[in-house]
Amino acid sequence: MSNVIVLDNGGGFIKAGHGGERDPVTVIPNCLYRPLSSKKFLHPSPTASASTEDLTSAAVRRPIDRGYLINPDLQRDIWSHLFTSLLHITPSNYSLLLTEPPFTLPSIQRATDELVFEDFGFKSLFITDSPKLVHLYEASRRPDGLISKAQCSLVVDCGFSFTHAAPVFQNFTLNYGVKRIDLGGKALTNYLKELVSYRSVNVMDESFLMDDVKEKLCFVSLDIARDLQVARKRGKDNVLRCVYVLPDGITHTKGFVKDPDEAKRYLTMTGADSPSLETIKGIDRPELSEKLEERRIDLTKNEFELTNERFLVPEMIFHPADLGMNQAGLAECIVRAVNSCHPVLHPVLYESIILTGGSTLFPRFSERLEMELRPLVPDEYQVKITTQEDPILGVWRGGSLLASSPDFEAMCVTKSEYEELGSARCRRHGPNPYVDQLDMVKC
Repeated sequence: MSNVIVLDNGGGFIKAGHGGERDPVTVIPNCLYRPLSSKKFLHPSPTASASTEDLTSAAVRRPIDRGYLINPDLQRDIWSHLFTSLLHITPSNYSLLLTEPPFTLPSIQRATDELVFEDFGFKSLFITDSPKLVHLYEASRRPDGLISKAQCSLVVDCGFSFTHAAPVFQNFTLNYGVKRIDLGGKALTNYLKELVSYRSVNVMDESFLMDDVKEKLCFVSLDIARDLQVARKRGKDNVLRCVYVLPDGITHTKGFVKDPDEAKRYLTMTGADSPSLETIKGIDRPELSEKLEERRIDLTKNEFELTNERFLVPEMIFHPADLGMNQAGLAECIVRAVNSCHPVLHPVLYESIILTGGSTLFPRFSERLEMELRPLVPDEYQVKITTQEDPILGVWRGGSLLASSPDFEAMCVTKSEYEELGSARCRRHGPNPYVDQLDMVKC
């Protein structure tokens, strides 16, 4: 077993395991929670979604906000439980490979280094960002592919707290080309909470429950105008309609989709099976509109309906300005990231876009992104988008691959070096000749 611990410390989940393995030992939510039945905050179990514990209206405390560590004491508590109870290791005997987001503030970097060396006593540390690990893993999976041959890619990471578009060249992230959108899975869940609370039942305190609703029922629309018209139909004609059953705390402590086949009915419709605009627009006729009754919510039932909420929530990623947010959409963010790089790299970057992060798991995500991106890209460039086989574990697997390389120990910062030179040494991994060369070309 490897003496390197790979820790992908995300805002939503922590993925931790031994270097050289294909899958992490454990995946746990990066938070503490307090159910209504408890008086103290508890550590979530691995894969909390499979747990039978009632998380209805559970209070949640997270050490990471908007992608950055804001509560080191809480993170220390979570890591201590992770290393002791789940990984069963003594940190002083192990090296640590840790991920952190781009452009982390120096004060946060110092707090992280203190956790690693002073609180847990790891013998060495290597800190890296997620885009280069994703690039490394995808290049190793397809040694004959463009990403491996050109050693260049554009990694789009749609995570829990934010979305990054980061160009990677020769296994180094080009920091001057990284673009960020302050939208991620947490913002999408909060928006879904607001929509459901306004239209059906108050779920503003149900973070875990609405995460489940978002993951099971939301999808990306390929034609917003058409789908909005479909969502206005009543009864069986509305193929978007689905029902989610809330937990009752007695017979079931988890929510579930009432009819999974009904929820997937619209996703299986393609081409000629999709409703035509001529058919959809029939609901605008006066004689039909007079018959439409006001939608009523039966509060005696422990369930609620979803229609256009299913695709309006992921739509935030592509058009946040429609909701009053001063943010660029994902396609525009990618174009800006590519244009920040040298023109020689543009065709390769557009042809080697890699999607990672849990928010890319929405059905039709890559198809919609290509539709949005194609009009913004010059005609002579091809657009090719690759989704990782497991976008949630992709970063960790890249870290595991790096940790198993023979040069890994030489790249690490030892505890004695940290004690002698301080936190600044932990962010210096030696010269980057490829990046330096590219910077000279760019100038």
